Amino acid sequence: MVGVSDGPGPERTPVADGPPVSQPVLSLALATLLEEVRAHSGAVYLLSPDEPVLEMAVHAGMPRAFAAPWQRVGLSAPIPIADAARERRLVWVGGEEQMARCYPRIAVVLPYPFALAAVPVATARRVYGAVFVTFPGAHPPELSGPEREQLTTACDRLALRLERAEEENRPIGHEADVLGVPVSGVAATLGSVEAVRMVSRLPYGLVSLDLHGRIGFVNSAAAELLGRPAGELLGTVPWVSVPWLNDPMYEDRYRAALLSQQVTSFVALRPPGDWLSFRLYPSTTGLSVRISRARAVTELARGAPQSGGSPARLVTISQVLSLASALTEAAGVQDVVQLVWDEIAPAVGSRAMVILGSQGGRLHVLGHRGYENPHVVERFDGLPLTERTPGTQALGSGVPGFFESQEQLERLYPRRHGTPDGFAAWAYLPLIASGRLVGTCVLAYAEPHVFPADERAVLTSLGGLIAQALERAQLYDAKHRLAHGLQQALLPDTLAPPPGIEAAARYLPATHGMEIGGDFYDLVPTRPLAAAVIGDVQGHNVTAAGLMGQIRTGVRAYTTVGQAPHEVMGSTNRLLIDLGADLFASCLYLRLDPARGAAVMARAGHPPPLLRRPDGRVRVLDLAGGPLLGIDASAAYPTTEVSLAPGSVLVLYTDGLVESPGVDIEDALADLGELLTEIGDRPLEDLADQVVRRSAAAQRRTDDVAVLLLRARQDG
Repeated sequence: MVGVSDGPGPERTPVADGPPVSQPVLSLALATLLEEVRAHSGAVYLLSPDEPVLEMAVHAGMPRAFAAPWQRVGLSAPIPIADAARERRLVWVGGEEQMARCYPRIAVVLPYPFALAAVPVATARRVYGAVFVTFPGAHPPELSGPEREQLTTACDRLALRLERAEEENRPIGHEADVLGVPVSGVAATLGSVEAVRMVSRLPYGLVSLDLHGRIGFVNSAAAELLGRPAGELLGTVPWVSVPWLNDPMYEDRYRAALLSQQVTSFVALRPPGDWLSFRLYPSTTGLSVRISRARAVTELARGAPQSGGSPARLVTISQVLSLASALTEAAGVQDVVQLVWDEIAPAVGSRAMVILGSQGGRLHVLGHRGYENPHVVERFDGLPLTERTPGTQALGSGVPGFFESQEQLERLYPRRHGTPDGFAAWAYLPLIASGRLVGTCVLAYAEPHVFPADERAVLTSLGGLIAQALERAQLYDAKHRLAHGLQQALLPDTLAPPPGIEAAARYLPATHGMEIGGDFYDLVPTRPLAAAVIGDVQGHNVTAAGLMGQIRTGVRAYTTVGQAPHEVMGSTNRLLIDLGADLFASCLYLRLDPARGAAVMARAGHPPPLLRRPDGRVRVLDLAGGPLLGIDASAAYPTTEVSLAPGSVLVLYTDGLVESPGVDIEDALADLGELLTEIGDRPLEDLADQVVRRSAAAQRRTDDVAVLLLRARQDG
């Protein structure tokens, strides 16, 4: 029986990915360009009028899913299409190696042999966007003169059309994608019928896939080999409808064939023990797949000795995907160390591991696991890189080292490893990311261990995953140290309250993200009064911390020159806008007058303070206020005067004290009020500790927490 899908159609059928327009200027220009230069896929990007972003307007030749990560890209992104538009030049990437060297982000997602050209679409006065086209892997590494001329001429012509459309007020946006699909129906000719009959008689399987990987034709031999009726296979993708083909590696071969336009193949195991060979023949309309029995592989597998219950592969594809996913969640270096210990070491049979780095010409132990005596590892910390050891050799040369026994290690490194760490075999994996060495991962084995070629390849590849995570983690840790140092320098070391006022403050950083943010507080002494301020700049990064310091400095300066509370807030608001940081801040500012027993407050989108009166009653102060700082330069900030009798306690806080997922703000404020009623007469430092300790939101710390307590003294 032969299966053929029923969907006849022309060889090139537009498939809409967005709302089509009446005049397909872009798709027509792109299809013509692909034909002229014999490219097999491409896309037109238009520059957004509102922001420096390139948006894919039309795609041709292959499913848009191949370019899914780049459907909308920033003009500063390190990819060819952005470089072409930003620098107004043709960008040529002649093959897989050049792509990995110049644009590693693309090479990681599409590690296949193909060439790419990106060309700006621009007139003398304006850039409208850019076009990229891809060529099969067989294309010469250099772009020919005629090809270059055709590409630039076509894009210049398209730019003039866009300019004319703009002058005529004819908007041009997303158009229907142009996607070649195979002729999936059987034509009503005797030749086609005979061709189907001929295919049905072949002893090997034949399958036709469209560009999306869907089965459009399957002969009886293929249906038998795949173990599914032809009718159940039609219209499906094989790695979904055939359970034992559900492996990302097989789908990757389909993608590689389409993008490179070169024949690819793979071997797959059909349970319980039959190996099948798949050979994929691509074109711009789809793929033809030849399926046959891989008898040699089957016999080899049957003749191989079986080790009870051990996995067929050192590390499966699923484990690699799991590891890659886990490593993306690693924030700091110690997270990476723990993940390598939890995920990689058990998979490869390692009983101990070390991650080494270097700084200032010396070896540094970044982390280790599995050693009963830590001194065995820590003695290498600070070792000069000029010393000849396996660790320094791998770190300096980038060449992995595999030592199958202690004898082999001692023969090559007699001085350093006379009595090593109690283990019997080692793998030293250089960690290379972005073309530079960032460290070495050492895996230790309890027994002598043979490292065959395939295992060495797997371990070296795993080293690449670890390296990328370690590079990110080192950058994170560096930013983390910088941010904490910056914030410690920007927040006041001590508070100097005026006579008649007690003060206490607490700050807790968030436990997520950079663990640093823009919460701030300050107490500014002025004679005879004093000013207090608390605020929160949005974000949890160095930018937020730096901006916090500038706001705090501005508040101090405006207070010192004698501005009233509403003027301080207005000046700070304009300062934030002038800084152009595109960040907002909430703020509460008050001028304290202990002699009068009063405080004048101005609020900018900040949570209202709580006031505990001497008799223990607590209320949330309903203050007039204005918008967040940094939004409207003309915003006004009205003031409210509050009585501050001796013994009263003002509680100023940021939203991290009362806001958290699953915590109702009203309940949190009610709990805080009850706490103040109960223990509000305790010493202020003790009260500050209890306020942050008993807050449910503060314990979760999904946001920064700042608290400033002010008490009017009884003797003031």
